[in-house]
Amino acid sequence: MTADAQLLNYPMRRYGMDHDRYTWDMLTNRSPIRWPGDKRLALWVQVNAQFFPLNPTGKPVAIPGNMTMPYPDLRHYTLRDYGHRVGIYRFLKAFEQYGVVPTYAINARLAQHYPGLVAELADGAGEIIGHSWSMDTAHAGGLMEEDERQLIARSLDVLGQSVGKPIRGWLSPGKLQSQNTPDLLAEAGIEYFCDWVNDELPYRFNTRGGSLWSMPLSTEIEDRFLIMDNLHSAESWAQQVMDACDYLSQESAHQGGRILALTLHPWVLGQPHRISQLERVLEYVSSQTHVWSASAGEILADFVAQENDIASPRGTT
Repeated sequence: MTADAQLLNYPMRRYGMDHDRYTWDMLTNRSPIRWPGDKRLALWVQVNAQFFPLNPTGKPVAIPGNMTMPYPDLRHYTLRDYGHRVGIYRFLKAFEQYGVVPTYAINARLAQHYPGLVAELADGAGEIIGHSWSMDTAHAGGLMEEDERQLIARSLDVLGQSVGKPIRGWLSPGKLQSQNTPDLLAEAGIEYFCDWVNDELPYRFNTRGGSLWSMPLSTEIEDRFLIMDNLHSAESWAQQVMDACDYLSQESAHQGGRILALTLHPWVLGQPHRISQLERVLEYVSSQTHVWSASAGEILADFVAQENDIASPRGTT
């Protein structure tokens, strides 16, 4: 039995990509860039400060890292609470020691439950980006467009008021998206999102409301993914991050600037038996003279400025 020929008839069949969300553009074919101070590797340290409800609904889908035991799952709920009460402060100490400029993805509900912590993060070095309402508000298929629009608006409003400034960036819980999420983010005034992991440099993303930037945030060396999901040791996690640093450093010497994106969770690496591995990684990466530590928004702003310069007559002469 042969398949119906119509099954292979895509309306947007073309070379590269079968959609118009972004332009097909291989990384190795792009004009090389350099970060400020002629640095080659931008260090993006992403800290996810999340609120996990004790009684998640799991709708429209369950988000990884949520409660798994019968209600009330205090075992896992209080472990995540530990991150905000203890682990995050070990992070802050390490960031200051090694000159790291962090980016914090914060659930709006966390700002309501931990206003003092969020105020402290907002007053320190780094940038705060939106992370939806909680770790039980998945942006996925099954979420009605108007409901998602209101969810995004409410999250950005509460978080923006808490930190005293507009929110520019966004990371969806679990990196999940509905087909409408990019359009609604652009509509809400978001400049960039971090959900797609298919590159190592920023790229333009097309939406109904105009251009949006994608800032690819690697999952492969995320602490929770490697340690909790893949059951690697903290020492193995640290070695993999340093290996990534070495490879990207070597690649950037010949092909232009790269980004080392490192996602951290205070309840995972903020533990007393793991924090030394984070310190080990930050000491190693920050000791490289070609590394520039910056927030996601700073990295994007410098990239866009270089892209505009390359596209201008001055940049092409």
